[in-house]
Amino acid sequence: MKRVGMLTSGGDCQGLNAALHGVAKALFECYDEEELEIYGIQDGYRGLINGEYRMMKREDFSGILCRGGTILGTSRQPFKLMRVVDENSVDKVQAMKENYKKMKLDCLVILGGNGTHKTANLLCGEGLNVVTLPKTIDNDIWGTDMTFGFQSAVDIATNVLDCIHTTATSHGRVFIVELMGHKAGWLTLHAGIAGGADVILIPEIPYTIASVCKALRKRNKMGKRFSILAVAEGAISKEDAGLTKKELKAKRAAMPYPAISYKIAKELEEATGQEIRVTVPGHFQRGGSPCSYDRTLSTRFGAAAAQLIVQKQYGNMVALRNGEIVPVPLSEVAGKLKTVPKDHSVVQAAREIGVCFGD
Repeated sequence: MKRVGMLTSGGDCQGLNAALHGVAKALFECYDEEELEIYGIQDGYRGLINGEYRMMKREDFSGILCRGGTILGTSRQPFKLMRVVDENSVDKVQAMKENYKKMKLDCLVILGGNGTHKTANLLCGEGLNVVTLPKTIDNDIWGTDMTFGFQSAVDIATNVLDCIHTTATSHGRVFIVELMGHKAGWLTLHAGIAGGADVILIPEIPYTIASVCKALRKRNKMGKRFSILAVAEGAISKEDAGLTKKELKAKRAAMPYPAISYKIAKELEEATGQEIRVTVPGHFQRGGSPCSYDRTLSTRFGAAAAQLIVQKQYGNMVALRNGEIVPVPLSEVAGKLKTVPKDHSVVQAAREIGVCFGD
């Protein structure tokens, strides 16, 4: 009997159900139903800690390929607290190990982002058989060229920029669209280019208001009545880039604005006299059905994860590299962030068509 547990952890995104569908369908192809038990663990690591799980049937995975969100539910369990015994005297790591053994699992399949992968690597080090799949709209997981959820979010963010273009053109205004991405600017970079943004501000390239103002004035001289700024939520000024993490956190907390884009809007209004509007699509970017690319990628990841289980190649994340799905050791992935290089070819292409990055 092969017993496999599955959980989705961290923020949700498009493609999670498609990936679960891929893993389960591939496993059912490899094993007869009486030879396979799949346990769905509820709400991520919290469910593994609290022993909240159920045995799933083949039909549980039918019709979910195109469905957004996750049928298993999810939660955020900070990695830095995993070794901390909570107020109820629960040793989280020990509890997860005990529930793994209680289910008599041969392997645990984990779908998640950076924090999720750090905990997955921790469990691997504790002797659990683990296989992971990389999901996040930020595309910032080390070791894979692409994560599922990213392209769907890019499509949504691009549509927002497209819609903003029409109203910005009509009113002759400057619009700021703030997109998700605290530490990595992949989403804002790709959506900004696809949506025709004139200015793109991402965490990896600190900006100055003077540089952004220069770009806006240049457009005014060219007779352009409007401008579009695609701004990552983690965009940072050159002044703030010199602060420590603690200092930056304190400064952001004291900021009298709901988000960085409103601060940028205020500074631009004062410097240029132009009318600035801010749009924050927020969780729209993580919602809805996965695009066709993510459905295919998730299925490929899921099928590959199933093969790793069959071959007992545990301790790996399935990844996309140069168009091929390959296993990458969790030890190489955990704790690393894939950010946008300042000289990345996509950044260079944007600069060559006149996009300003604020530097």
